[in-house]
Amino acid sequence: MKNKIKQLRKAAGLRQEDMAKILDVSRQTIIAIENDKYNPTLELAMKIAKLLKMHVEDIFSLD
Repeated sequence: MKNKIKQLRKAAGLRQEDMAKILDVSRQTIIAIENDKYNPTLELAMKIAKLLKMHVEDIFSLD
């Protein structure tokens, strides 16, 4: 699964640390998601979408 989290996070003015703290995950989790090394759970994907004020399908896409 591909995602646009890195670009969207930067556009929102958030650091990886900021996003991790808000979402209650580690910075390493954010790094892994951004690098397509980890697919977030549905719950985490929905939290990310809510934080970025977007729909899940606008952030994540199937290969």
